[in-house]
Amino acid sequence: QVQLVESGGGLVQAGGSLRLSCAASGRIYSIDVMGWYRQAPGKQRELVATITTSNSRPNYADSVKGRFTISRDSAKNTVYLQMNSLQPDDTAVYYCNARDYDWYWGQGTQVTVSS
Repeated sequence: QVQLVESGGGLVQAGGSLRLSCAASGRIYSIDVMGWYRQAPGKQRELVATITTSNSRPNYADSVKGRFTISRDSAKNTVYLQMNSLQPDDTAVYYCNARDYDWYWGQGTQVTVSS
């Protein structure tokens, strides 16, 4: 069983920045993908960004390209999401996700962007 713990959410004004972190722990065998998803009130959960652990290849939703950067620290089993130029539409609960044969989710961290 893999546990994912997110941190770094909060309240920020439009145009500001936040950095989210997600640390994986527990019975880790071979995590091959980690990523971030978000869910705004009344909307479905959507992909934000993912990164492969083999070659750190990133993948971004069109809505965040050029503003968000996903990265990882393999030694710490941690993935980061640097979010710049935040907009009110980015307001959501952000969830960390990892695949280690099965899919695992964190508990989520709230990001609120005020206009």
